[in-house]
Parts: sequence; C-alpha cells; structure tokens
Amino acid sequence: MMHTLIKLGGSLITDKRVENSFNADIMTQLAQEIAQAQKTAPTSLIIGHGSGSFGHFAAHRHGTMQGVSTRENWRGYAEVGRVAAMLNNLVMEKLIEADLPILKLQPSASALCHDGELIQMALHPLEVALKNGLVPLVYGDVSLDEVRGGTIISTETIMTYLAKNLPVQQVFLVGEVDGVLDGDGKVIPRITPNTLADYQSALGGSYGTDVTGGMFAKVRDMVNLVRARPHLSIRIMNGQVKNRLLYALTDDLQTGTLITND
Repeated sequence: MMHTLIKLGGSLITDKRVENSFNADIMTQLAQEIAQAQKTAPTSLIIGHGSGSFGHFAAHRHGTMQGVSTRENWRGYAEVGRVAAMLNNLVMEKLIEADLPILKLQPSASALCHDGELIQMALHPLEVALKNGLVPLVYGDVSLDEVRGGTIISTETIMTYLAKNLPVQQVFLVGEVDGVLDGDGKVIPRITPNTLADYQSALGGSYGTDVTGGMFAKVRDMVNLVRARPHLSIRIMNGQVKNRLLYALTDDLQTGTLITND
C-alpha cells in the first residue's frame, strides 16, 4: 500500500508574525477539502503540520534548536513541546469536525536525533493506524538529541523520515504561496536535483519567526529526498486558494512546483 503525505505549513494555519495565532477559518477549509478528497479518491493518508507562531516563537526564545543543557534550557524545551501540542490539538479538532478518522501521534514521545538529524521515531503505530483506515496526524515538535541534549524537529524532517521508511508515493507541501518562486516572482513549475542550484540565489527566508530554515532549506531537503527515493513526487502549492488542495488530491491538478528526481 502506497501512502500520501500532506504537510500543512505553519505559515498557512497560523500568523507566524503573531504568537499563538491560529487561522481557524483556513484550517476548516483545508480539513473539508481533505475530507472531500478522501470520499472522492480515497488514499492511505498521513497529515502533518508545522508549528507556526506557536512552536517557533517559544523555540526562538529558548534557543531550543541549538541544544538543551541547563535546567532553564530543559524548562524551555518542555514549553516548546507544550505550545506545539496546543496547536496540534486545534488542528486535530478541525480535522475531526470534517469527519476524518484522525489518530494524533506525538513525535517527541519516540523521536531521537543525533546532532539535529532524526535517526529514530516509532513507525509501528503509524503502520497499524494506516492498516486500519485511520489518518495519523504528526507535527513539528521537540526531540531528544544524543549530541545537543534536545532540539527541534520540523515537520519536513519528520515527513522526510517517514518517506524514507514507509512506502510513500506523493507528498503535498501546502503553504501560503503558489509554489517556489524565481527571482521575478514567477512559479518554478518543476525542480530536480540537476536544476536546484539554478534557483538558490532566488530563494530567501520566510516571513515571521522560523527557527527551522527558509524556503531554500525546505526545497533542498525535498530535492535530497527525491534523490534518495526516485519514485517519489513532491508538490509545493498554495492552500489559501479554495479547492486547490482538493483538486490536486483528486484530479491531478498541475499546480505549484513539482519536485521529482528527473
């Protein structure tokens, strides 16, 4: 069974410039589109979401990404985990309201990193959930780290880990822009490992506070993923336009930026 991953960007479901601000209306819209897509063209689905203005503000204050060592650092680590879970609960409720069979899975309960690289996270609960028709929900979270003590794992990091360790066919990265934009502000329709370097200078950071890197870091990570998993396709797209996600999931809508191995 092949799986589909949907990542809802933190900048889409929150206002990343205002701490702990949840965009309830857009999350309701996205949940309804995903639910409709599952009725029209059912797939084995995993949903993840970024922490946006919840986790990133707290993580920036405490420097959690760089490491955790003192008692004060560890209190900050726990605070980042708490606010990330707050947002996750809000997202989960909207998805459940849309009648999706969501099973919330907390990454930090099993995740382990080595100097920022995710090396271990429990897969069996996801596999059992998927086998029984549930939709696992994961999110950007804190993680123990063999070198740093503790750190942050972005949703892209988690999605990459899942795509490398589960039979994943497609990934949708849903944000607030139409795709990856070039220096002239136009959508780049396709990026491959051979063309990534052509766009590096055009890809800057993201609006608001983001401790996990800007657009180039995200695109680079996705290019590395399709290089490792050549069968995989990744689409970066705008979730603010009503029904665009629905049509991308059900009608193979050619929207945004497609990242493939060739």
